[in-house]
Amino acid sequence: MENPITSKCCNHQPWFVLLVFFVFCIELFSFDYSGFTAKKSALVTVLDDNHGNVINTQSSLPHDFTEITNASVSPLPKTDEKGDLKVGTEIDSCVGRYIFVHDLPSRFNEDLVNNCRLLTRGTDKNMCPYLDNLGFGPEIENPEDVLMNNSWFLTNQFLLEVIFHNKMKRYECLTNDSSIASAIYVPFYAGLDMSLYLWGFNTTVRDSASLGLVKWLSEKPEWKRMWGRDHFLVAGRIAWDFRRQSDNETDWGSKLRFLPESKNMSMLSIESSSWNNDYAIPYPTCFHPSKDSEIFRWQDRMRRQNRQYLFSFAGAPRPEYQNSIRGKIIDQCLASKSQCKLLDCNYGTTNCDNPVNVMKVFQSSIFCLQPPGDSYTRRSIFDSILAGCIPVFFHPGTAYAQYIWHLPKNYTAYSVYLPVKDLSEWKINLNETLLRMPEDRILRLREEVIKLIPRVVYASSRSRSETLEDAFDLAVKGILDRIESVRVMIREGKDPSIGFADVDDYKYTFSTYGNGN
Repeated sequence: MENPITSKCCNHQPWFVLLVFFVFCIELFSFDYSGFTAKKSALVTVLDDNHGNVINTQSSLPHDFTEITNASVSPLPKTDEKGDLKVGTEIDSCVGRYIFVHDLPSRFNEDLVNNCRLLTRGTDKNMCPYLDNLGFGPEIENPEDVLMNNSWFLTNQFLLEVIFHNKMKRYECLTNDSSIASAIYVPFYAGLDMSLYLWGFNTTVRDSASLGLVKWLSEKPEWKRMWGRDHFLVAGRIAWDFRRQSDNETDWGSKLRFLPESKNMSMLSIESSSWNNDYAIPYPTCFHPSKDSEIFRWQDRMRRQNRQYLFSFAGAPRPEYQNSIRGKIIDQCLASKSQCKLLDCNYGTTNCDNPVNVMKVFQSSIFCLQPPGDSYTRRSIFDSILAGCIPVFFHPGTAYAQYIWHLPKNYTAYSVYLPVKDLSEWKINLNETLLRMPEDRILRLREEVIKLIPRVVYASSRSRSETLEDAFDLAVKGILDRIESVRVMIREGKDPSIGFADVDDYKYTFSTYGNGN
């Protein structure tokens, strides 16, 4: 007997099949779409978290960060007209690297360059020629087979802020949208401004531009995002020149770095101070290659140099400084006769102004002595590295505690350290000490020095390196990491002011670096 249920079902079989197929398609479409949109949301989240700008913080912070929302600080993935994610969208390589440059009033930068003849009041040197070629200065016309053609310039060591600004104009991750920026660059030519008023002007005049700058910055919306802790500036003088600790008219420099707003910013300069918000980056040398191949050729050339001198010194005595060891160094160099070459840079001479003379001496030397001068650091450090000459340091503040983004932490890999705390402690015979150095170690040290060359030059502003990172690239990477570490503190609910601008009394202590090698 035929089953009535089966019979009824089978009589309507085509409609039943269609119904099942329709339900199946609906379920499949819903599942696929939800998975797709979940992936889309996840990608947006990854991009946003990668840069996370601001964050919930404790109410005890000195500034009210709770006003800041977790707004998007990186560009969202591209979508089509319906808002769906485009297939094949690539993650933006600039996320976490965007820099917004403040368009400052011209009195803070351009006017200083246009009035270059006034920049060196108190000296007889005209700064205008040094501003040619985007701050590199005039090209050296007669390299005398010591330098490479078209890559060497008469660069003034105090024009870092101009050089850096011009290179920043070609930085690959600039943005006009400050909300997606990882850092805010303030192109104030603090060093040039101060050189106008160093001699014969009261503190009110010396501080005028600095006060005007921080007022201008603090009124901008970008300032309130992190109260300036994502801002940085670059100075072509040593950081100490901007840390005048009183308003005594006889005290040196300006008080830019002691202004409350300035304490929230980071400053990059040719020599840092003892404060945590100052960072040192290399002095500008005279070598500005436009191609990686020029650096490779120069490195090979330095490997093949015939070095006839054991050691050399380019500089002058500093009798006005009671504990200067330069006099001892010069005496021993002269006593060593053919083992040492002295390039006299005493006041009134011009030998050291010519990079041909300096590089000729350093290229002929195995070791280059680098004692402190008017301050801890000197451009000669980087000239010796360019020449493949192993630097000999006597104080940790000359390099080891300074150029932490550019020179290896393991300082024994590229230099010789002969610590001398005080002139009364001088017990070194330079000739004997350096002669004892094993040949295999000299070769290793020299190779490490030559490898450092790309890291300490500011390559041509008109081109971009294909494979190498120069001093500018490493400085940008360093300051981005510094600012990101502050963001991490804020995300964790910590007070970002703790330690940010504190003084480090142990930064230049000898004990940190041992007794030499």
